[in-house]
Amino acid sequence: MYKTFSVTSNKTNTLLLHLRRNSNQMAASSPTYTSFDQYPSYDGTDLELDYNRQRTAFRIWSPAADAVRVNLYEHGTGGEPIHQTDMERDGSGTWATTIREDLTGLFYTFQVKYDGAWLEESPGIYAKAVGVNGQRAAIIDFAWTRPDGWDDDRRPPLAHRSDAIIYEVHTRDFSMSPDAGMGHPGKFLAFTETGTRNSYGQPTGLDHLKDLGVTHIHLMPAFDFATIDESKPDDNKYNWGYDPANYNVPEGSYSTNPEDPSCRIREFKQMVQALHRAGLRIVMDVVYNHTYATDDSNFNRICPGYYYRQQPDGSYSNASGCGNETASERFMVRKYIVDSVCYWAREYHIDGFRFDLMGIHDIATMQAVRAALDIIDPTILLYGEGWTAGDSPLPFEQRAVKHNLHQMPGIAAFSDDLRDALKGTWANAHEPGFVCGHTGYDETVKFGVVAATRHDNIHYGLINYSNFPYAQEPEQVVNYISCHDDLCLMDKLSYSAPYGSTPNEMRKYNQLAQTIIFTSQGIPFLYAGEELSRTKQGVHNSYQSSDLVNQISWDNKKKFGDLYRYYRNLIQLRRRHPAFRLPSSELIRRHLHFLDPQQACVVAFTLDGHAGGDVWNRILVVYNGNRHGITLNIPKENWRVCCNGDEIKESGIFNWNQHYLNVPASSAMILYTL
Repeated sequence: MYKTFSVTSNKTNTLLLHLRRNSNQMAASSPTYTSFDQYPSYDGTDLELDYNRQRTAFRIWSPAADAVRVNLYEHGTGGEPIHQTDMERDGSGTWATTIREDLTGLFYTFQVKYDGAWLEESPGIYAKAVGVNGQRAAIIDFAWTRPDGWDDDRRPPLAHRSDAIIYEVHTRDFSMSPDAGMGHPGKFLAFTETGTRNSYGQPTGLDHLKDLGVTHIHLMPAFDFATIDESKPDDNKYNWGYDPANYNVPEGSYSTNPEDPSCRIREFKQMVQALHRAGLRIVMDVVYNHTYATDDSNFNRICPGYYYRQQPDGSYSNASGCGNETASERFMVRKYIVDSVCYWAREYHIDGFRFDLMGIHDIATMQAVRAALDIIDPTILLYGEGWTAGDSPLPFEQRAVKHNLHQMPGIAAFSDDLRDALKGTWANAHEPGFVCGHTGYDETVKFGVVAATRHDNIHYGLINYSNFPYAQEPEQVVNYISCHDDLCLMDKLSYSAPYGSTPNEMRKYNQLAQTIIFTSQGIPFLYAGEELSRTKQGVHNSYQSSDLVNQISWDNKKKFGDLYRYYRNLIQLRRRHPAFRLPSSELIRRHLHFLDPQQACVVAFTLDGHAGGDVWNRILVVYNGNRHGITLNIPKENWRVCCNGDEIKESGIFNWNQHYLNVPASSAMILYTL
């Protein structure tokens, strides 16, 4: 239970006497700096709160401040501070004070005097517990936040990062639909529920995820973001969460009691624990590249200007498209990102991190994040968007973009090459891709099959967005057909499919697209609900759309049962056969060989010699993007067909021992020999 103590208690009276003594101390005059490069750095681990029952130490880094003070409050919002205490300059650009009292249950803010004026209060940038709407940081005993058995929580095993199968989902989307059958709609706790069913009695939620067979749940931003009023849960406001406020605290609107600072932390951990027990790892979507507010952000209220990049005229640069971009190349910004990621990995047992607009960050910062995570657990995933939303003052050769992946081992980027080759460019909803019979994408599909690694059978001059193999190893590429951004797969197909396409053809386009994703090397990524023919009613940027647009419709599991079973069997096929997830580029080059189909919109390859230790000796995979059936010359073997475009059956659908193969329209076929 969350605990407070009254301002009239003996403990508080003693505290106030201590604070009054400290408040009489005057800060030393601030040093003069002519650039951020002159700011001293601090490498300690005690920013901004170091708490135990005997004392609470406060320390913030703000080299150019004139003075700094801490305000203590009884409540997370409203009311006046019970007192203020001045902090003292303490070297390396920090200010510090220690209060030798038990402050459990109080809230605090920092206030910085800069250029002669007091800035607005802030919970700081390292706050790990906050009150409602994150306005004030909270002092809690983290022992209260540990669910029963938390100390025994363990990550499910993962032999290679290329074994991952990622499922991206938004906390509200997962459980808000009335047919979800869950008791905690829109909350972290929905991920802990078992035995939930849709209107037809079919499994939903956690049971569905286990049956589907994915390995990682990629949770869209779940740290404390700015635009949802946590004090009004009945408003049912929606946001994706790419509007960061407090990076080291879970979002309160996803908890059952945002007023209680420990509740959101405990329930987040319950979610992680439940996923781990179900054999699922969890990836956290992190957004360190920008903040929601700029001038009034917590960063600027602590150390004005330092945490952001500026243009030569002093204005904020804006590679994020959100009004600002953080300056990860500066020591204290890099330290902050590394500290924050490691905090989530250690305190919350997070198993992976997806970096929003990773290309805004510098390579050295991403290398530092990878190195720090390797110390905790080298199987933790690290991937992101290998691009920016606009230009940046950071030189291109320093950016963590996909074309610089050769400098970032152990870090992956999304393949927009394969994505747009399969379904058509994101920029034009009506332009079709390979799966709808559009020609010109065959080499890009092959490029995706080898996970953007070097392969002698690929003509790199014909790739849509790239002209060289930018990945050193397959684990550096995340292959996907859709995600929360832009149109989901069925909505894109509804715009771009050839006129007159039947529902059966639309299903075939869908299945072909995902078969390519899940039989390609690299790490496959699935947008939640695609296995149920998800639609967002044609809304491409649904970040503030209603639940009716965004929620997963679980009753679709009945309507699109054949599609669901195809997805499940496809995922099972990948998990059971290491040939589809080879851990090194050298193994790909040794075992994977492309055939020459001698016709457009067809890609075919073999995986030979028990690739990756597979029980299957030879595997033949054919993708036919044409809207008509084709005949392909193939090696004559005693093949078993396990995928015929409509069905996947690992033990074999039928045998085939001819030198040719008839491949149905808009279909993939998979054959194997033992």
